[in-house]
Amino acid sequence: MSWNDDLEKAFNDQITAEFASAYEYLALAAWLEEHGLPGMAHWMRQQAEEEREHAMKLYQFVLDRDGTVALGSITAPDTRFETPLDVFERGLGNERAITAKINDLYGLVTDTRDFASLPLLDWFVNEQVEEEATMQQIVDDLRLAGGEGHTLLMIDRELATRTEGDEDG
Repeated sequence: MSWNDDLEKAFNDQITAEFASAYEYLALAAWLEEHGLPGMAHWMRQQAEEEREHAMKLYQFVLDRDGTVALGSITAPDTRFETPLDVFERGLGNERAITAKINDLYGLVTDTRDFASLPLLDWFVNEQVEEEATMQQIVDDLRLAGGEGHTLLMIDRELATRTEGDEDG
């Protein structure tokens, strides 16, 4: 293997975190769908697919580096929410947690001088800036809406327009 066991474990932990993030977004989508917000649910399902793609990008990278992929356990996400704002705040917290893990992985890669991993992790760092900004904007919009029916409906319809690879909807 061309890299050390600590790096392999860290990359595998990130793979698991990305799959767990996808699982979280599916749970959020289910809550939104159950509460009559199909556009928001659609947006969350698209987000889940994007997180799965992130996991697979890391998965393939480990294999390309002659590493061993070791998938970790995923805990069932909490599904108790009061409002759509609560759901998207959970999503924002999830993105912040993923960003912290990417940053830790980047630090480890830098400390061990594993320069071959830097281009991939640069992509993830930039992606997380975009992910957090998008989620923060939705949270801000929902806060401004104040849970009002017609405004909530407008946001739901806007998020329904998200296509694959388009976070903004």
